[in-house]
This record gives sequence, C-alpha cells and structure tokens, in this order.
Amino acid sequence: MEPSSSLSLSLSVNGTRHDIALDDPRVTLLDLLRERLGLTGSKKGCDRGQCGACTVLVNGRRVNSCLSLAVSLDGAEVTTIEGLAQGDALHPVQAAFIAHDGFQCGFCTPGQIMSAVGLIREGRAGDDPERVREAMSGNLCRCGAYIGITQAVLDAQAKMSEQQGEAA
Repeated sequence: MEPSSSLSLSLSVNGTRHDIALDDPRVTLLDLLRERLGLTGSKKGCDRGQCGACTVLVNGRRVNSCLSLAVSLDGAEVTTIEGLAQGDALHPVQAAFIAHDGFQCGFCTPGQIMSAVGLIREGRAGDDPERVREAMSGNLCRCGAYIGITQAVLDAQAKMSEQQGEAA
C-alpha cells in the first residue's frame, strides 16, 4: 500500500469550517475557493497578483488569493464576496458600489469590494480620494469605473464610521 501524499487543512470560509484534503501542495486559495468550495465570486483575472480580481480577506487582511497557497493557510479565517451580505442586507460597501455606479462589467467588482472592505477595516481609507486611490491601486478596472469606486469607498467609510460612533 502506497503512503498517502495528501495534505489536510482546515479553513473557516465565510464563517463555515471546511476540512479539506489536498493532493497537490501547489493549489492556490483562489482555485480551492472556486473549484472545491464552489465560491466563484472571486475571479481569476491575471493569475499573477497584478489585477486584484481575486482579492479576499484572510484573517481580516486583503490578500490576492491567486498568489496564496491554500496549504499555508491552515486555520485561517477567509472572507469572500459571498460572505459579506447578511441575508438580504448588503454590506455597506456593496450598497455604496451600487449607489455610486462603482462597477460596469462587474468582473473586477468582487475584488474591488473586498479590497475596499479591507482598506476600511485597516483604517486607511480616511476621507481623501487620493489616499483611497493609492490604497486601492492593486485592484484594476478595465472599464475605468475608478471615480465611482473611489466615491463608493469614501461613502461607505463615512457611513461605517457614523454607525460605529452611534454604537459606542
């Protein structure tokens, strides 16, 4: 009998624990999410970490999932675009993207939204459009919806700050 060469890992994805066996240690987080878990919201754009279409949150930090080996994330908490909304209630960033037309074709939108959520959580959004553009520069939009994206991030940041102030 041949020894098993599979690796096992456990991830919490959008609040649900997954115990996963991998036959290949080179499987990326993006491929695991899309092909094994059926979470296709994160897109495979360049597959080189240059476009940001695959951005997810790992332990609350923005990550290009196409560059992250799944096996290196054992025990991590992963949030994808599918995990943002609470039932029918959109996350404030999702609602702001709609309100400010922060998307056109929609291909980059999940990565843009996840990057914006991470940026706001990092406390780096502020109220300066140039600061937001710089912090979001790893997420490309071929349609050029950058004005709407920037406004959406600023609007969501303001609303989330206001909500946190009211909750305190």
